[in-house]
Amino acid sequence: MNVFIEHLRVLRATLLRLLLTPNATLLNVLIIGIALSLPVGGYVLLKSVQSLTGQLAGTPQVSVFIKIGTGAGEVARIGDKLKQHAKIERTEFVPREAAFKKLQQSTELSEVIGDLAQNPLPDAYIVYPKATDAIAMESLRDELKTWPNLDHVQLDSAWVHRLEAILGFGRLAVVILAALLSFALIAITFNTIRLQILTRRDEIEVAKLIGATDAFIRRPFLYFGLTQGLFGGMAAWVIVSGSVLLLNHNLTDLASVYTGEFSLQSLSAADSVALLGFSAYLGWLGAWFSVSQHLWQIEPR
Repeated sequence: MNVFIEHLRVLRATLLRLLLTPNATLLNVLIIGIALSLPVGGYVLLKSVQSLTGQLAGTPQVSVFIKIGTGAGEVARIGDKLKQHAKIERTEFVPREAAFKKLQQSTELSEVIGDLAQNPLPDAYIVYPKATDAIAMESLRDELKTWPNLDHVQLDSAWVHRLEAILGFGRLAVVILAALLSFALIAITFNTIRLQILTRRDEIEVAKLIGATDAFIRRPFLYFGLTQGLFGGMAAWVIVSGSVLLLNHNLTDLASVYTGEFSLQSLSAADSVALLGFSAYLGWLGAWFSVSQHLWQIEPR
């Protein structure tokens, strides 16, 4: 219980110290918030774009063409087998007669189709996989190619590869940016705590003279770094959330040209908790490095 009270006392003293230097505190918090908002904003943009892919490119599908001359019973059996497949969400049967009739209605091909003596099109199934990433779809295509009585299995996966390449590049860019800015924020906290240690050098020497342990002396600085990082994370959350609201307000006209429903996604509760926890940890880590580097150099004279 005494330990808990001591931690509360240190936390209260830390908050008072932050309030006593409002200009420096506000500047540090804003720097941390702006720096963190850049990778977090990139993450929000990537997540929003990924949710839009189905609308822009259509639902990924595999076209399965059955050999001409295959009996109706075998065609139905293939359809049942496709429906029961663990990797397939649903299927759509396209009879050869319906496909030929649709082809005849095409004004560009009406004259050519009119000269055909018989229907050259096969029965087909449109397959909608459960997993829509390129690797999973290509694996399903290769498996279906081994089935009997199938003439051709077609997968248009070029757009999937392009999209995954773009999103992969974006994720890597966000990770690199987050790593670089994290080091920068640790350095900011490191320098802030270093200045505090130098300013309170006499106080630290007196505390060591009366028997204060390193853990006792270190605790206020760690709380300071953690609290400053936490406030910086809150600032980043406000910046990103406010930016999303402003951008969504002006995205209506742009979205109507393409899908009519696109909007940037707000940070979820889990994302918000992760942001605050990560920013607090960075502040604590910078303070810990700084205290470990400078506290041992101060000894009573």
